[in-house]
Amino acid sequence: MALLTLEQAKSAVSIPATTTQYDDELEEYVEALTEVIEAFVGPVTPREVVEQADSRGQVLVLLTTPALSLTSFTPVATGGSSVDVAGLHLNGASGTVTRLDGADFYGGPWTVTYQAGRASTPKTISVAARMLLQHWWRTRYGAARGNPGGGEDFDVNEPVPGFGYAIPNRVLQLLEPHRRPPVVA
Repeated sequence: MALLTLEQAKSAVSIPATTTQYDDELEEYVEALTEVIEAFVGPVTPREVVEQADSRGQVLVLLTTPALSLTSFTPVATGGSSVDVAGLHLNGASGTVTRLDGADFYGGPWTVTYQAGRASTPKTISVAARMLLQHWWRTRYGAARGNPGGGEDFDVNEPVPGFGYAIPNRVLQLLEPHRRPPVVA
């Protein structure tokens, strides 16, 4: 479920498509940048999520957002009552689930199966993935790669809270419109 294909990664760091010397390393970088970006914006590529959820009122909140669709809503305990997903409303951006009849959820906890991710990858996320790969690729050997005095476009002079120097501010700025909502306990 990577954000970039190997061909896109090679293109982003100017490696000819026919060169295979760096394929394993590039694939590792792409897997890592996918994890980092999805930690900031939530899942990008659609995937199935199964979680246990509970509610004591009219709203149930899913843990993984954005959510695309509900698949099933079954009670954890035997004897509990299932909820037909056709009778539920999903706000995918916030991950909130409400009943269309306005009633409270009761009889839980439930095992909720749903699709999380995005129907299509926003262009700013794709560009951010390429920029992050370029940053990591160009800085992987430090000063030994040339330009020991710094000043390159991919330098990060100020650490980003929670991300240190690994994520350039320009990448985070591209991701900001898609940032996960804060989690409230």
